[in-house]
Amino acid sequence: MPRLLGVEIPADKRIEASLTYIYGIGPSAAKRVLEQTNIDPNLRAKDLTPHQINEIIQTITGNKMLIEGDLRREVQSNLKRLQAINCYRGIRHRRGLPVRGQRTSTNARTRKGPRKTVGVIRNKDAKAGKV
Repeated sequence: MPRLLGVEIPADKRIEASLTYIYGIGPSAAKRVLEQTNIDPNLRAKDLTPHQINEIIQTITGNKMLIEGDLRREVQSNLKRLQAINCYRGIRHRRGLPVRGQRTSTNARTRKGPRKTVGVIRNKDAKAGKV
């Protein structure tokens, strides 16, 4: 498995798809990097020469793309900032609810988690007719 910027990318996939395993590089960014380095997108990651790997690394760092730890840190700091200033989005993040205006009366199970069924506690004397 080739190693790029501290991330092991799958060797048997096309380099265009393998680059997307780096956090912060999606399909369009991967295409852009390969166009700038003049590397065939259909080439398998295991077939890259050390020179081509260095070119990819130089292009990513040269374009000042935020990837991996730096990007994760920035996203976390943005969320903390939103929560600290008590804006609407920050409150929704804090409560674990949908942030972008989705309905919550039904659906929203991805954010809210599995349903928590609330049971009814019956009075023992209710059935006997004492109440």
